This record gives sequence, structure tokens and C-alpha cells, in this order.
Amino acid sequence: MTADELARSYFSRAAKRMLALRVLMDAAAYPDVVREAQEIVELALKGMLRAIGVDPPKWHDVGTVLIEHRDKLPSAVAAEADALAAISLRLRRDREAAFYGDIDLIPEHVFDRDAAERALAGAERVLRAVEPFGAA
Repeated sequence: MTADELARSYFSRAAKRMLALRVLMDAAAYPDVVREAQEIVELALKGMLRAIGVDPPKWHDVGTVLIEHRDKLPSAVAAEADALAAISLRLRRDREAAFYGDIDLIPEHVFDRDAAERALAGAERVLRAVEPFGAA
């Protein structure tokens, strides 16, 4: 498998997860929307990095790596690199809490419709950003 094939695989998987994200949103599963949105963003950004010849690190938030390599990105995407990195950072911070919670943090009490809509909008923005790489 080549880096381009792997990048396309990441983009495809991210797009398919977006379908699931909308189902979760309709079911008012707001913490799960936040968690899945993070995974969509992670896959899309890692696919973008692979598409420009950068082997992404094995951690969840690769926004800083994207910014570091913005000079390799198409100009329209490079202009959005800071915003895409901010989306990645915010969702990475929320991912564990949204999935696991804690004794004093019940995910359904913390991640409401507004949080889910913000996560959904972030995932949609990142997916639009990968379109120049052939992602649909």
C-alpha cells in the first residue's frame, strides 16, 4: 500500500464516519457525537499529512504537525491550518471525557446539543478542507 492509498483510505473512513455522526446526532447521543467527530478529524488530518508526504505521529491531535508542514499544503488549506489545528486540539481534549466520563463527570451532563453541534461543524469543516486531496 502506498502513502496515497493510505491517505485515501483515511479520507474514505472519515467520510463514512460522518454518516454515523449524523445518526448519533439524530439520536441525541451528544457525547458520542463529540467522540466520533474527534476520530473523523484525526483520520482526515492524518490523511492530509500522508498526502503531502508526512508520516503522521501515533497520537490523536496532529494539528501542530499540520501547522509545521503548512508550506506543503495547497494555499487554500494552508490558510486554514490554524483553524483546523484548533478544531483538532479542542476535540482531542474532549474525546476521553465524552467517551468515559468520570465519577464527577457524566458525559450526558457535560456534552449537550451545543457541544455536539460544535463538534459536528468542526468535523464538517475539516472534511471540506481535505477535498483538494481528492477526498469526497
